[in-house]
Amino acid sequence: MAEKDKILQSESYQLVLNFFFGNHEKWNDRFDHFCRLASDMAGRPIAFNSALGIILLWMLSGPVFGFSDTWQLIINTATTIVTFLMVFLIQHTQNRDSKALHIKLDELIRAQEGAKNDLIDLEILEEKELKMLHDYYLKLAKDAHKETSAD
Repeated sequence: MAEKDKILQSESYQLVLNFFFGNHEKWNDRFDHFCRLASDMAGRPIAFNSALGIILLWMLSGPVFGFSDTWQLIINTATTIVTFLMVFLIQHTQNRDSKALHIKLDELIRAQEGAKNDLIDLEILEEKELKMLHDYYLKLAKDAHKETSAD
C-alpha cells in the first residue's frame, strides 16, 4: 500500500476530516459537483464576456475615483482572489479528468488481446521507471521507422 493511501486511511486522518467537515464523503461530493459546475461555467463565452465587462466598467470608473490607490486595489484584490480560487478548482477538475482518462486507457489495454497488461497504472511508477519505459518505446519507434524506410 502506498504511503499516501496509508495516511488517507489512517484513523487520525479520518478523525480530523470528521471534526472539520463532518461526513467528508458528502463534503467531497459537494465540492466535486461545485468544481464541475464552476469549471463548466468558467469555460463558456459568457464568463469571458462578463470578465471583460467588469474590467471595462472598472476602467471607465477610473476618472470618477481619480485613479486612486483604492480604485487600483479593488481590481487587484478581486483578480488575486479569483485567481487563487481558480487554481484549486482547475487542479481538482484536471485531476478528476486525468484519473478518468487513465481508467479508460487501462480498460482499453486490459481488453486488447496481445497488449502488455503491465502498462496498466503507469501513472503510479517513479519518474526513473517511466523514463526507462519511454526510452524502450522510443527505440521501438525508431526501429519501426528504419524498417519502413528500408522497405
